[in-house]
Amino acid sequence: MGSKKRRRREERPTIHPKNKYSENPPDFALLASVYPSFEPFVFYSRDGRPRIDWTDFNATRELTRVLLLHDHGLNWWIPDGQLCPTVPNRSNYIHWIEDLLSSNIIPTTSQNGDKVKGFDIGTGANCIYPLLGASLLGWSFVGSDMTDVALEWAEKNVKSNPHISELIEVRRVDSSESTPSIQESLTSKSVQDESNVDMSGHMDEEAESSSSSSFNLPAGARSSYHGPPVLLGVVRDGEQFDFCICNPPFFESMEEAGLNPKTSCGGTPEEMVCSGGERAFITRIIEDSVALKQTFRWYTSMVGRKSNLKFLISKLRKVRVTIVKTTEFVQGQTCRWGLAWSFVPPARKIISPHVAEKKNLSFMLEGVQRQFSALDVLQSIETFFSASGASCKLNASSFTVNISVSNDQCNTILKNEVNRVDEGPTSKHLEETSNSSSCLNASSTSLSFRTAVFQQIPGTLLVQGSLLHKDNPLPGLFSSIFQQLEETLRFKFCR
Repeated sequence: MGSKKRRRREERPTIHPKNKYSENPPDFALLASVYPSFEPFVFYSRDGRPRIDWTDFNATRELTRVLLLHDHGLNWWIPDGQLCPTVPNRSNYIHWIEDLLSSNIIPTTSQNGDKVKGFDIGTGANCIYPLLGASLLGWSFVGSDMTDVALEWAEKNVKSNPHISELIEVRRVDSSESTPSIQESLTSKSVQDESNVDMSGHMDEEAESSSSSSFNLPAGARSSYHGPPVLLGVVRDGEQFDFCICNPPFFESMEEAGLNPKTSCGGTPEEMVCSGGERAFITRIIEDSVALKQTFRWYTSMVGRKSNLKFLISKLRKVRVTIVKTTEFVQGQTCRWGLAWSFVPPARKIISPHVAEKKNLSFMLEGVQRQFSALDVLQSIETFFSASGASCKLNASSFTVNISVSNDQCNTILKNEVNRVDEGPTSKHLEETSNSSSCLNASSTSLSFRTAVFQQIPGTLLVQGSLLHKDNPLPGLFSSIFQQLEETLRFKFCR
């Protein structure tokens, strides 16, 4: 039992490799020797390690202050009770967005050249994301908030750092303004869509599909959030952003927010709580993104509960975003997830016909949850392909599925990228699957292959795929489909 637990801990996602603290965690003893104001908060455990009391708000605030000053050259402070961010965790989010922007999954815009502009939803008194993004990467930001205290201190934190202050705008949200309904959003969007009509009167295909899909939001999503504006009503006409970033109100009540007795990061009700919690708040971001479409290259939010992550991805499927990406942020014992989506059509490039296709592919599913067997995985493989209309023949005795996929069915599978969840490091695969779908019209030959599932050890399965025909008319197609299958299975069955 002990070895299994150790292995599972080692396999958990780690801090982002670009994070300043990935190789060198904060040295409390060093910081205490350099900054006398931090020294009173440091004590030593029995094993001689320097520690702080994470339940002491003053200790966590002072740690954040000295880390920002020591490692980032930033002057920073917040008053009592405001949400105190942890620097390594927030840096993880910034670097993940950096990965998204540099992945070329979706094409870059030439409007701002190499300049990156972000929008921080609810920047708070701490204004942490704009400060980190501007200091680490030179990004510009608009940070929005609605309370006087948050706006006052966000401005103070920006002005205290004149070397980056011109990169950050703090914008007030009118808290008395009611949020526009989804129908109002769609009405305004329908007027905007008229600009997508060319001189012959035909609407751009991407705009047409996006416009029609906007009406598919479930009724529950329309009434789940009743707070101030989030994006609609805050983003100004003509503005364009590379991304939005958000640390949403995770909880439905302050009592729920205070259930973790091991930490004290402060936080006001406006920062921590909204009706419906993070699920309702991020659903509102999704609704706003349906209306704003390509105003942002990437829409992103942090998510506190994995069950909410799956719920939100199902919302995104319904509005037909072009791409969904997720990652896991890990800091100590705390886990958060990152969710990103876009309405920008994926970048496309033709797969070279001279690239040799591998005839046999395989991957390991590790950490398969106890309630699932090899047969469950096999049946899920059959469902994955049959959902597109592919011909499937499952043999339970040999644990194999023979699959034959037509050209149109391959298109369906590859365009349905949102049915799987990409972890941060696999952005290259998403680009490949998007690209390959643009090439399928070159051939009408079907793809035939066999997929087999083998149990290696408890909790670990081997999935193998083998082409059944010697000739493959479209190199890269088999591997793209098989990679998409892999990530779908990982999301469904693995911890």
